[in-house]
Amino acid sequence: MRFNRFDLNLLVVLDALLTERNITRAGEKVFLSQSATSGALARLREYFDDPLLVQVGRKMVLTPLGESLIIPVRELLMKIQATLESRPDMDISRAQRALTMVMSDYPVTVLMPEVLRLASEQAPGIVFETTAPTNAPIEEMEQGNADFLLLPSNFLSPDHPSVDLFDEDFVVICWSGNKTVQDNINLDEYCALGHVLAQFGSKRRPSVDSWMMQRGGIERRVEVTVNTFSAIPQCVVGTQRIATIHRRLAQQWAQYLPIRILEAPMEIPSFKWGLQWHEMHNVDPVTLWVRDLIVSCSDRIAAQSTQTAGQTTTAALATAD
Repeated sequence: MRFNRFDLNLLVVLDALLTERNITRAGEKVFLSQSATSGALARLREYFDDPLLVQVGRKMVLTPLGESLIIPVRELLMKIQATLESRPDMDISRAQRALTMVMSDYPVTVLMPEVLRLASEQAPGIVFETTAPTNAPIEEMEQGNADFLLLPSNFLSPDHPSVDLFDEDFVVICWSGNKTVQDNINLDEYCALGHVLAQFGSKRRPSVDSWMMQRGGIERRVEVTVNTFSAIPQCVVGTQRIATIHRRLAQQWAQYLPIRILEAPMEIPSFKWGLQWHEMHNVDPVTLWVRDLIVSCSDRIAAQSTQTAGQTTTAALATAD
């Protein structure tokens, strides 16, 4: 199809070329042979009267015009996709969609199992892929590489719709055989012991607890750094190390590992987890349905935590009596 002499089929190829900056990889991305991709690039060069990509040494780099086309071409494709997907009368049980969700292993562990179970029952044609946060998750969403971000709310963008999910706080964990830690831990003991913590992305972006510690001026003696939260409890078992992790994750792992859960010796503010999606998908029925499903499951988690806290308080009072 042509629009003002431009073959709209070339838009997808142009986006792949601008993103990959490599003819072979761009062709693989859009399922074209190398020769077909080269032919498409030749037509694009003719239309724009610009080389768009030029060979410099062993790599191809974009011309200034090519650089200027990256964002508008991607936004145009996303608008087309959003328009095609906007079907208010869609039967969600018949929807066919693949969704990519950026989140750490924490929400994958405590929230997503219930979301995925209900989705498989109610909308079996929707498939999910979860990916770990990169150095720039918001850019991933804005470039169309992620449908949802599920991150601490302070990491989300004010430029796109979002919704708050559940609150979370932190506790300290140690190996049940750790004799250096009693039932309570003070700040001096906390700072003196070795710690296990998680960092993410190639830039080793700190987790929320590390960020809060830095703000509070608390320095930990870090002995082990891992790239998932779920690896932390396993790295304290059999050692004298401790770790600061999400309360729900600690409670879940305590069912399977010999670890003890302690209250933190300092005030660590609780924080909210949030869900975000691109503004262009704000009328997409699949996006809205998945959003509502995640919110519903999140509300259930929050209610269960409140109930558990109440039972713990009642049990403590009964023991005191």
